[in-house]
Amino acid sequence: MTTRQRHIAHLYLHAALTEDRYADVIELMSGVTPHVQAVPPNAVQIDLTSALRYFDLSPYDMVQLAKIRLKALYGIDSSAGLAGNRMLAAMAADASAPGDTTWVPAERAAEWLYPRPVTALPGIGRTTASTLSRYGLHTIGQVVDIPPATLQRLLGAGQARLLAERARGHDPRPVSPSEPAAHLVADLVLERDCLDPAQHHRAVLGLADQIGQRLRGESQVTGRLTLTVRYADRSSTTRMRTLPEPTSHSPALAATALGLLTALGLQRARVRAFAIRADDLLPAGDAYRQLSLDPGDTRARAAEAAADRARRRFGPGAVCPAALAKDQRHQDRSLATS
Repeated sequence: MTTRQRHIAHLYLHAALTEDRYADVIELMSGVTPHVQAVPPNAVQIDLTSALRYFDLSPYDMVQLAKIRLKALYGIDSSAGLAGNRMLAAMAADASAPGDTTWVPAERAAEWLYPRPVTALPGIGRTTASTLSRYGLHTIGQVVDIPPATLQRLLGAGQARLLAERARGHDPRPVSPSEPAAHLVADLVLERDCLDPAQHHRAVLGLADQIGQRLRGESQVTGRLTLTVRYADRSSTTRMRTLPEPTSHSPALAATALGLLTALGLQRARVRAFAIRADDLLPAGDAYRQLSLDPGDTRARAAEAAADRARRRFGPGAVCPAALAKDQRHQDRSLATS
């Protein structure tokens, strides 16, 4: 039994999109195919496979139809990539000049990938690229050609396997309609007004850990954190920061949240409450994780997974960061979603 070849398009929208206008674009693309996924902040991916017979058009002409509709109805110019999976379609869109469409047919995917720089693959950061470059691995084709054992010695087994899959153009992720934008909020109301910077630090650390636990429990990642501090006089301050990559890893969330706290320069402020909000949520399977050469990162994630299993078995208080152990009996925390 043969598997029907997929045709995925990635469209970059060359416009500043409000939330309402973005929703209008998603609805418009749903008139072409029901398989539409938002890729914030300014792109969409559409699976054209099931729509080709209905419109009786080639995959390339289907993409042009979608682009014409965007321009005619909303005045939005776009560039596009068309390929057999989501990763290749996004890479093809990256390679397209404004207004153009790059089509990478399945039978030519390996040929198209071969000469491209290894940094064109998702998840290849500066550190990984530098390591590969030191050993003369500058293109995707060079990565494909070296023995798997050699790549494992350079990057470690897990990262080598992931890189090899991407270098060969493999990406099994389906295009799935995104749910409406959601967020998670973790709140902490202190028992009394607090002047102690160390207490402020522990409070924000605990809220970031809560957000991480909830995200992992729901198989989601977040791309943005917002910290709100409410003071004794009922005023408040809010700061927001986009994460380097979508994540549910508590240490990464804590680092961002504590960075926001430090930027506020509270010093001796009388604080009554903290809140952390996680936005730009995505299913964990839809987000690429930056390849890391740090074995400590792998160990930290393994320990985090073990702690999550312990919490599921023995309760949420079974494991917590050491800095929070002394505060658990005194904090009144709540976690809400919308």
